[in-house]
Amino acid sequence: MTTVDTRPVPDAALVRRPARVRILWLLVTLVVLAAVMVASVAIGSRTVAWSDVWSALGGADGSLEEAAVTKRIPRTLLAVVVGAALGLSGGVMQGVTRNPLADPGILGVNMGASLAVVTGVAFFGLTSPTGYVGVALAGAALSAVFVYTVGSLGRGGATPLKLALAGAATSAAFASLVTAVVLPRNDIAGAFRLWQIGGVGGASYERLGHVLPFLGFGFVVCLLSAKALNSLALGDELAAGLGERVAVARATAAVGAVVLCGAATAAAGPIAFVGLVVPHACRLMTGVDHRWLLPFSAVTGAALLTAADVVGRVVARPSEVDVGIVTALIGAPFFIYTVRRQKVRAL
Repeated sequence: MTTVDTRPVPDAALVRRPARVRILWLLVTLVVLAAVMVASVAIGSRTVAWSDVWSALGGADGSLEEAAVTKRIPRTLLAVVVGAALGLSGGVMQGVTRNPLADPGILGVNMGASLAVVTGVAFFGLTSPTGYVGVALAGAALSAVFVYTVGSLGRGGATPLKLALAGAATSAAFASLVTAVVLPRNDIAGAFRLWQIGGVGGASYERLGHVLPFLGFGFVVCLLSAKALNSLALGDELAAGLGERVAVARATAAVGAVVLCGAATAAAGPIAFVGLVVPHACRLMTGVDHRWLLPFSAVTGAALLTAADVVGRVVARPSEVDVGIVTALIGAPFFIYTVRRQKVRAL
């Protein structure tokens, strides 16, 4: 009699990847990032010849084409660092909560930072760029605590679906409050459209300089948390048995993720879904080892956001579609697919 093997086939993300395969994927991802960065510098509402691109990269800005390229360079750099921050923070949040639906946008963290900045400007006269970052960090932290508290209520604790629902409701409420604050204020309504949608237009080296120290801190903390996240993935009891201080490890990684979210929102507004899509895609390339997953998520997030910005400039020439809209069009179907998967409970 023929027997049928009924053992479950392992999920592709759970299969251990050989080091050479991971290195190959890393090289491919870096090449893609370099390509989209070049495209971001060269492509826009004005057609620019490659000769003008290279001369502008060398410091020339005498012609309109060279000047256009010069303005696109800080925009490209901002898209890279913000995308890397969102991709990395999404991977850390999913590891900390063991929730495959965790994302700075879905959990309301980005919108909490956005609301804090808009409120500070509208009612407290906030004008300092460094103040923007500080207020955004406070808003992101308070929003994260609020969503996790609400999602933990009731039976079962903080399940993935409860956290996603609490985050979605909180994000919608905060978005409405941002609109309510901005609309009556004609003096700030135009300038703060960024805080309702999210975008990297109008980037400058000054804006980059204000957020880079905070992003650097968040990157270091998150990447150093990779080993602890591997232990947490085994369960709190087993992680504690291996000598991991579970509460400290979880809190440290969460702080790094919140700092990245707050700083990214202060620089580019509430861009959603990058932190959801990127870690899932990277698990297919690297597996679940956070020592590989987190750097991959940063590089892939940078490539995705930069590519989304390029697409937003091309599809509506000579106008632009903000990058927050493009990432939503990419991420929303993926979010629905993830929610509908019957076996998604926790990582």
